[in-house]
Amino acid sequence: MKVNFVDITRQTESIREEIDRAIAKVIDSSGFILGEDVELFEKEFASYCGVKYACGVDNGTSALELILRALGIKEGDEVITQANTFIATSTSIVSAGAKPVLVDINPEGYHLDVNKIEEKITNKTKAIMPVHLYGNPFDFDAIKEIAEKYNLKIVEDACQSHGAKYKGKRVGSFGDAAAFSFYPGKNLGAFGDAGMVVSNDEKLINDIKMMRNYGQSKKYHHDFLPLNRRLDALQAAVLRVKLKHLDKWNKMRRNNAKLYGELLSNNVKVPKISSNNESVYHLYVVQTKKRDELLKFFEKNGISAGIHYPVPIHLQKHFDYLGFKEGEHPNTEEVSKRIISLPMFPELKKEEIEFVCEKVKEFVSK
Repeated sequence: MKVNFVDITRQTESIREEIDRAIAKVIDSSGFILGEDVELFEKEFASYCGVKYACGVDNGTSALELILRALGIKEGDEVITQANTFIATSTSIVSAGAKPVLVDINPEGYHLDVNKIEEKITNKTKAIMPVHLYGNPFDFDAIKEIAEKYNLKIVEDACQSHGAKYKGKRVGSFGDAAAFSFYPGKNLGAFGDAGMVVSNDEKLINDIKMMRNYGQSKKYHHDFLPLNRRLDALQAAVLRVKLKHLDKWNKMRRNNAKLYGELLSNNVKVPKISSNNESVYHLYVVQTKKRDELLKFFEKNGISAGIHYPVPIHLQKHFDYLGFKEGEHPNTEEVSKRIISLPMFPELKKEEIEFVCEKVKEFVSK
């Protein structure tokens, strides 16, 4: 048996007719830049997240960067985030002109360790950018308490957590603003790159709408740095179709995760989800001391798996100039050697999960 890490084709085939109609409508209208589908998707996604406003952009990295710019983050400022995350979280801070300040993670939930935040705060700190990593929400109340104490903005990196809930509310509705990515492999994925900013701050959203479109307040009047970060109408049309199915697909992911947990809990360290959270399992990440050996064993047996992420942010070559050092974030470094992401997507079949789990057990018993 061959088991893919992600298989987007199964999902596409299940909604092919809806997608074809949506794309054809855009083609027939020739409205490819911004326009009706983008505006409708912004309203629909804002409503889905439980916020008032949204702005579609070209990808999740741009969404994070434009939020920071709209919040007035600039050169000399510092933004706190976590050491274990995708590189875009930190690069968005750099792109806005600020310095990323990293905090180690809690190895249980893989989130920014709230007990280590305050020691990183200086008079240059302007915001905290925590990550709803792997589809599992961070502890917002703990972050909010610190942010209010030091008058800091909260930017939710929700790029992996479309539809996830914290205490019954969807992520994206807690901070000053939130960023989402619609990369094809995400829970809500486009047919290319796409992203979204959501917020209850109307001015922030209006500013970002100008920023994404060459900084224009009106045509040929450029009030902000002229950036081109617009969401394509074709991607918006696809995402409008997919949004209607997202809750169903997330439920399928949770069912897959439940089966994994039942079959693997005695063999590897499975995800630990807080009772406050409803995870959407963008990734199903387990830990084992022989991670690299298990990856090779999977490869021999036709199973695709991943590592998210093998090199912590502070050990990435690009960030050498910031003076980060090995050993600075021990939890992140240790986890990076042990984590492995198992196949996870809504249409993953029961027999495929069982096959993966059988191979894990076979490996562990060797």
